[in-house]
Amino acid sequence: MKPATWCWLSSAVLAAYGCLVAANNETEEIMDETAKSTCPVRLESRGRCEEGGECPYQVNLPPLTIQLPKQFSRIEEVFKEVQNLKETVNSLKKCCQDCKLQADDNREPGRNGLLSPGTEVPGEADGNRVRELESEVNKLSSDLRNTKEEIDVLQGHLEKLNLVNMNNIENYVDKKVANLTSVVNGLDGKCLSKCPGQEQIQSRPVQHLLYKDCSEYYTIGKRSSGTYSVTPDPQNSSFEVYCDMETMGGGWTVLQVRLDGSTNFTKTWQDYKVGFGNLRREFWLGNDKIHLLTKSDEMILRIDLEDFNGVKLYALYDPFYVANEFLRYRLHIGNYNGTAGDALRFSKHYNHDMKFFTTPDRDNDRYPSGNCGLYYSSGWWFDACLSANLNGKYYHQKYRGVRNGIFWGTWPGVSESQPGGYKSSFRKAKMMIRPKHFKP
Repeated sequence: MKPATWCWLSSAVLAAYGCLVAANNETEEIMDETAKSTCPVRLESRGRCEEGGECPYQVNLPPLTIQLPKQFSRIEEVFKEVQNLKETVNSLKKCCQDCKLQADDNREPGRNGLLSPGTEVPGEADGNRVRELESEVNKLSSDLRNTKEEIDVLQGHLEKLNLVNMNNIENYVDKKVANLTSVVNGLDGKCLSKCPGQEQIQSRPVQHLLYKDCSEYYTIGKRSSGTYSVTPDPQNSSFEVYCDMETMGGGWTVLQVRLDGSTNFTKTWQDYKVGFGNLRREFWLGNDKIHLLTKSDEMILRIDLEDFNGVKLYALYDPFYVANEFLRYRLHIGNYNGTAGDALRFSKHYNHDMKFFTTPDRDNDRYPSGNCGLYYSSGWWFDACLSANLNGKYYHQKYRGVRNGIFWGTWPGVSESQPGGYKSSFRKAKMMIRPKHFKP
């Protein structure tokens, strides 16, 4: 290409570029009307842009059209980016001006820009509120710790109170009442000093008005077995009992007798509570009465058994106590002595001590799958279920099936019987008590 032609083409391109800059930079420069009218050059895209490529441009310079390289398309993109940056800068400037105006509005004139008294910067107010809340939380945490310590102390006191055995309290009160009763019965009516105007009263045996049990009748000379009226607790009414004045020195208050099967012992809770039967034949004295007798003094229990072969054995328990109805007539027995074996404390799985009384209509036993009283047809201090039951059915001969007869698990030969075979019963059974310190 000749130099003259190259210079002319260069001048045309520069003129086109000048027009393009003038067209896309209206915010910075103002072109005069002359420049616009004398610049017929047009820069335009030729055809479609290739996908993912650059767009071809061309310059129209009438009457000449010059094809430009594809790189000229980037000039428009650069102009657009410059314009976006300018708009962003202008937006930031406006935001700064708004912030400055807002800060000026919060200042009080004439005080060198300081806040007036009582006015707080919003950030400081939030900080103060946070500090107040932190202080309140710390105080509540401290109060919570103090409260927890007080609860722990109270819980310790409660655990100590739970260690107190209510039965011991009841026994203590009962013994105090019994001591008062004994003092009243021991008064012989003698004056401490001779009353003026009275002759000396000749001493004579004093007859008690109230007798707690059969041992006190024995003490005043009663030696015949039979029914007597006793008042173990003056606050309760007197009642009839049968006294055995012969066995092992006498003075025994009889609680239960099995003799001939004349009395049915399959009874309700209420029946066992008040007692049933005939005091001169077969009977159950009654759980309320047994409780009053055993709380009036420290008692021992004697059990006499006789089988149909004429074998007679006995068992002694020292002491013996039955709680009140509120405690479901719980049984308390002490050390064993005798010849019949300790069936009431046969093993840890069959132990009648400290067990509640159960009847066919009141389940207080430890058997989880049913009522031992209903299954064995009697009322007794069942465990889960039994190694002894003196209130079972009276059988006149050997029987099969459920062992619901009169039963004493340590009796000789009981362990030899087969589960499905014949079972033996007893001809006689008797339960009786007297004070531990009684001297015949």
